[in-house]
Amino acid sequence: MGLRENSVRERKTGHGMNAYQPVIGLEVHVQLLTATKIFCSCSTRFGDPPNTNVCPVCLGLPGALPVLNRKAIEFATLAAMALNCRVNSTSVFARKNYFYPDLPKGYQISQYDKPLAEHGWIDVNGKRIGITRVHLEEDAGKSLHEGFAGSADTTAIDLNRSGVPLIEIVSEPDIASPDEAQEYLTWLKEIILYTGVSDCNMEEGSLRCDANVSVRRREETTFGTRTEIKNLNSFRFIRDALEFEIARQIELIESGGRVTQETRLYNAAEGKTYSMRSKEEAHDYRYFPEPDLPPLIVDENWQAEIRRTLPELPEARRRRLVAEYDITGQDAAVLTASKSFADQFEAAAKAARNPKRVANLVQSELAGRLKAKGLDIGHSPISMNGVALSADLVESGAISGKMLKDLYDLCFQRNEDFPAVYEKEKPRQITDSAAIEILADQVIAANPSQMEQYRAGKKTVLAFFVGQVMKASKGQANPQIVNAVLAKKLDG
Repeated sequence: MGLRENSVRERKTGHGMNAYQPVIGLEVHVQLLTATKIFCSCSTRFGDPPNTNVCPVCLGLPGALPVLNRKAIEFATLAAMALNCRVNSTSVFARKNYFYPDLPKGYQISQYDKPLAEHGWIDVNGKRIGITRVHLEEDAGKSLHEGFAGSADTTAIDLNRSGVPLIEIVSEPDIASPDEAQEYLTWLKEIILYTGVSDCNMEEGSLRCDANVSVRRREETTFGTRTEIKNLNSFRFIRDALEFEIARQIELIESGGRVTQETRLYNAAEGKTYSMRSKEEAHDYRYFPEPDLPPLIVDENWQAEIRRTLPELPEARRRRLVAEYDITGQDAAVLTASKSFADQFEAAAKAARNPKRVANLVQSELAGRLKAKGLDIGHSPISMNGVALSADLVESGAISGKMLKDLYDLCFQRNEDFPAVYEKEKPRQITDSAAIEILADQVIAANPSQMEQYRAGKKTVLAFFVGQVMKASKGQANPQIVNAVLAKKLDG
């Protein structure tokens, strides 16, 4: 355990952690998967050379007028519906005024008092966490502090990201622990990925999170003073930052100090938060309606059209898979981890003799090998069609469970799919009782002392004989037939 973890644990236990209730709300920014920006036709492609995907609109040049991207509206509305929000038929864009080098206009076009959608929720492990609002806004540019022009003190500005369409998903302060915050984000990301409106790639900035956190004594009903934590680019860092900040606030209160409302940055290397600036309130941004954009109207007909594209969402799909394929909830959770994987499973399962065996093989044989290799399901050498074929071969008795394991090992060694490896190896299970009896007679004859132990009452010796017959058959004998033949011969 590191010094930082010890420090946090000491603060938790040494300063009455259990006497306090954390109150957490999360603001999640999700980049929408449109080809062009929200108010102009510049590309949203990630990784292009700095300042190549820009125009007068996203550069904020005088006289340039924004034109709203219809696909961004549809994606934002679809996400809001997936999060059980009420979509407002009329919403209004506003200017959020602040000055920062990567915001060339001096304001960000966002939504304020009349957002696209409100009053949603998602259920996380049986607890309902409210979603205050989902609104559209444009992204700012990016300040690069890595040292340019030969100077470590130089900051460069890349405006490729300026104007990229975002939705901001604001939760209610219903989250009560860092672990619950991580769970909420995991479920939220899963839902958004199912809708297809974003790739949620945190490394590329497609999903970013700010956390608001305060603490109060458990007997109190009013909220404490909150701080906002920025610079959180992984779910683990979000949990760690919250743990540190909760402990810091409790320690401050216990020592007679007061929590200051401020924005703090998280330093992942040190595991600490640092004060950045005093926390802004809405009036600090001097919001006012965007004069260059009319009210956004998403009427009932358009909402109905968008709702028809809403896919079956993860939780509903899990319930259906359990009912339809007679699999466990744990199996269903693994199989629905991504929409693509769930689609592949269902296509394979419907074609297989026993869908439950397909699901079991994913859990028992595929998942462990993927984890050992550090691979996700999208990079598995064995496709879902390959899993289905292997399940059918075991179901029909053509191969044994041992053969299947060996074939799966070969698939991972060669990075080849199961059908190709099976075609090359063509192992066949021996199911001929007469052939197995010959092997059994040879093994019994070669091991008289073990036979005497068995007949003297040591029935566990049967496993020894089964192993020897399987070895003699090079693993190809049907284990059930081997057991039956040996038991009959030894007992006789």
